[in-house]
Amino acid sequence: MPRRPGWVSASELAEYAYCPRAHWYSGHPPPGGPAPDARRRSEAGQRYHRATLGAEERREAHGGAYVALLVIGALVVIGGFAWLLFR
Repeated sequence: MPRRPGWVSASELAEYAYCPRAHWYSGHPPPGGPAPDARRRSEAGQRYHRATLGAEERREAHGGAYVALLVIGALVVIGGFAWLLFR
């Protein structure tokens, strides 16, 4: 989609809400380019976010299995107590 003067995209709003400094730098790059270790820090941050999001996605994917195991375990415990009380 072509950029319209005076319009702000949703991604620009999200970028500003997340980090106003990063939003400012996207329109005003530092003279001389990024700092010497900026690429290394950026890649480390990207690896961290991928690992964090991956863990969250795994929890979401297996969340139903965890709940099912918890329910089964609770039923076993309740059944054991009921068996001890009513035998």
